[in-house]
Amino acid sequence: MKKILLFTTLCIFINSEIYSQSGNSCSDAIEITAGTYTVNGINGNTFESNCTEYDADNGELEWYSYTAIQDYLVTVSTDYAVNNNLDTRFHVYQGECENLQCAGGDDDSGDGYLSHGSFYAYAGNTYFIAWDDRWGDENFEFTIEENDPPPPPPFEFTQINVNSVGSERGMVDMNGDGLDDMVSIQSTNINLLIQTQEGGFDEVNISTSNADYMPSWSMAAGDFDRNGFNDLLYGGGSGVTFMKANHDGSGYTEISGNEYVFSQRSNFVDINNDGHLDAFVCHDIQPTVYYINDGEGNLQFFQGPNDEGISSGIGGVAQNLADWNTAAQEGGNYGSVWIDFDNDRDIDMFIAKCRGGNIQWKNNELWRNNGDGTFSNIADVTGWYNSYYPDGGHDNSSNLGDPVQTWSSAWGDFDNDGYIDVYVGASATGDGEHKLMQNNGDGTFTDRTAGSGVEGAPFGIENDSGDFNNDGYIDVLSNGSMLLNNGDFTFTIYDGNMPGPGAIGDANNDGFLDVFNGNNLYQNDGNDNNWLTIRTTGTTSNVNGIGARVEITSPGIGTQIRDVRSGTGFRYMSSLNTYFGLGEDTNITTLTIYWPSGTVDVINNVDVNQSINIVEGQTLSIEASEINQLSVFPNPASDFITIKSDYNLKDSIISVFDINGRRVVNYKNTANNNMVDVSSLSNGEYILRVISSDGKIYSTKVLKR
Repeated sequence: MKKILLFTTLCIFINSEIYSQSGNSCSDAIEITAGTYTVNGINGNTFESNCTEYDADNGELEWYSYTAIQDYLVTVSTDYAVNNNLDTRFHVYQGECENLQCAGGDDDSGDGYLSHGSFYAYAGNTYFIAWDDRWGDENFEFTIEENDPPPPPPFEFTQINVNSVGSERGMVDMNGDGLDDMVSIQSTNINLLIQTQEGGFDEVNISTSNADYMPSWSMAAGDFDRNGFNDLLYGGGSGVTFMKANHDGSGYTEISGNEYVFSQRSNFVDINNDGHLDAFVCHDIQPTVYYINDGEGNLQFFQGPNDEGISSGIGGVAQNLADWNTAAQEGGNYGSVWIDFDNDRDIDMFIAKCRGGNIQWKNNELWRNNGDGTFSNIADVTGWYNSYYPDGGHDNSSNLGDPVQTWSSAWGDFDNDGYIDVYVGASATGDGEHKLMQNNGDGTFTDRTAGSGVEGAPFGIENDSGDFNNDGYIDVLSNGSMLLNNGDFTFTIYDGNMPGPGAIGDANNDGFLDVFNGNNLYQNDGNDNNWLTIRTTGTTSNVNGIGARVEITSPGIGTQIRDVRSGTGFRYMSSLNTYFGLGEDTNITTLTIYWPSGTVDVINNVDVNQSINIVEGQTLSIEASEINQLSVFPNPASDFITIKSDYNLKDSIISVFDINGRRVVNYKNTANNNMVDVSSLSNGEYILRVISSDGKIYSTKVLKR
């Protein structure tokens, strides 16, 4: 698709006059039509609203106006050889000059740092195209191309201007009532639009001490001190700032370290599975960093492999951090997302890499949780990790070690087979284009891109997933386009009247996903499909339930899965709730939550079209699941326990819990081995539990001597 557009536009270069006028403000914007134009420097008036992936200051602008004579999909592009080595960015506004609203824009969707983006233009409406000097003010050429609009999508969004103050957006519950609020940040202020039970929002501004580092690259949320109110992580260009909420959410304490971190995507996640949220931050030019929670809400900084943190590390580095060298450095870490891709009930992590020209830094990574506090990169396509850490189990067995230049990935079970798949969205074409990878259920992925429909998706840095039309199949919001899941592992792309990149959540509690960015809320108009929203509250696990697997089964659609995640896409903070579309299904047969602690809650016959809060252990404790379906020997045991069962234990999840409910052994029994190693456990009483491949739960008590 991009090659066709390029050819068409090159024809414009050849056959049309190149114009070189520009306007210095909205009111004197130069009127343009389809064609090619030259921008001779940028020195016009600025405008505070930003329409691209970045909320950074848009600086000075050059202004153009475009009026559609009929409905068009309008493409604006600098993606041509004449502009090689330049860095451009544009914004598209609509409305009166005194009250402009964003309608589109693009930064780096073309090759290198060039721009290529589309917006839907309605007949008779005027749109303002403004080029800024954020990344440069050199002369360049751009084209305007008019194409017939695509068919209307099966659902629409209404763009609503909201009075948010600041930048760096999130849509996440901040007052503990389970409803998604809208969050925007200033250096000394947190602006909250608190969703009310009656509908609408209450604006709250909370003053803070000056943030050493603003979330110019990413923001994450989670309650790492377990006081009932979500804290914030600011990922800046030079370091990391935490804003820790007080006991009633009315104020925040600023915490910043002195470590240099060129932050990209950030996450809250319980890395060591001790029931307390840790933090993870991608580092652009050094190994990734992480902050381990001591259980009292204090976060200790680690980087690369460290015996005190994660023994095998996540992200490579020389053994001695002081001895970094060109061969041993590891960077290019952009978009991290924590998911359980292998269904072993341990949270794993994928990093979208972006570093063109560097063989190691540009290959995406999939870090499998080994269940013992270590992680292995099973997307080690170059063998770099296996060379430096030959005992770490690193390889490319997953088939995800691609050099696609990408900033983010969208994960979801696109075919509802119970295993989470991934769309890797390219930001540029230099190292390959988008990839749609299907999870085979055995730790490997198969490339299903060809013929899937994603080949024509836009290039850019923001990709995230959600069921936006509530038909029971997960879609992808990609750089201002919607990749609508057809239910057969193919997608239809809708470019018109779709929200741009932003934070995803439910702003009016109607069960349909909305998008928040800039001063705009893109409210999903919805349809007649049914839905279910789930808030997870951990007790033994972290209080947000981050890392939990939520699974529902309904008669028509079958099984759907979601992972509770903090930090998806590249930049924004989306809801911590899980959202399910149900199509025409009117009841949910079974709702199951697999908590990070190992606790499993099961609820039968759940009503649709409601938001519910599930508290860990409220329906099924470890002890309550105990049934006499297993026999084990020896019991007491010293080193190994042998399981005897009439049931096939292959692909079952085998776990051991101590008397406090802490999971101390956990693995997926892929080898159909009936022996459980308990040699490292202290003497005492434990519970052995087996979750069979068909979801049945069996448990029994065992003694270690």
